[in-house]
Amino acid sequence: MAKFKRVLLKLSGESLMGEKGYGIDENRLGEYAAQIKEIADMGVQLGIVIGGGNIFRGLSGSKKGFDRVKGDQMGMLATTINALALCSALTAAGAKCKVLTAIRMEPIGEFYTKDKALELLNAGYITIFAAGTGCPYFTTDTGSSLRGIEIEADAMFKGTRVDGIYTADPEKDPSATKFDDISYDEILVRNLKVMDLSATVMCRDNGLPIVVFNMDKPGNLKRVIAGENIGTYVHP
Repeated sequence: MAKFKRVLLKLSGESLMGEKGYGIDENRLGEYAAQIKEIADMGVQLGIVIGGGNIFRGLSGSKKGFDRVKGDQMGMLATTINALALCSALTAAGAKCKVLTAIRMEPIGEFYTKDKALELLNAGYITIFAAGTGCPYFTTDTGSSLRGIEIEADAMFKGTRVDGIYTADPEKDPSATKFDDISYDEILVRNLKVMDLSATVMCRDNGLPIVVFNMDKPGNLKRVIAGENIGTYVHP
């Protein structure tokens, strides 16, 4: 039984690399599609934002000499490539899926509006929001918070390769300890690298709960949607 009716799922572009060093791992893509379809089949309305770091990251590009605005626009296109790949995998799995883009690029995807997104979600379509916010200097974390608030999601689920929020990076610090739950303000005070500062503040100010969990373990998405305490719950 799903605990949530409508959620915003944020996925990492880097996670799509799977065992590869770049691009999209077809096996990981298939695993994600299977987990997402399973949730959609339970009647959960799913909006999805996926990053583009497996292809290009605007901020890192600017450090290598790219103009920041152009670099961020390249990153928006990278997120669109990932959105199309995920939508294709979902369609192949038998799910209904649509891609909406924050910048006009028909016929690749329809231009995003809140009304269009709600229409698709209510009609049972898994709806993927590509190209971030459509503006430079904003990451897909902020885009996820924005879309989650706009579609009036019950919560934002941030799928990562770790099983929650820790006192430090558990991949670098073996002594790091995990939080079962934590407040937005404690994240800000501790300067924990969960999401961008602006994304965390947006969720706090608009009452959008966040659940951080390990998406790379098959079955975990269904478990967190059912309300199992396997990740970290972020609340007021």
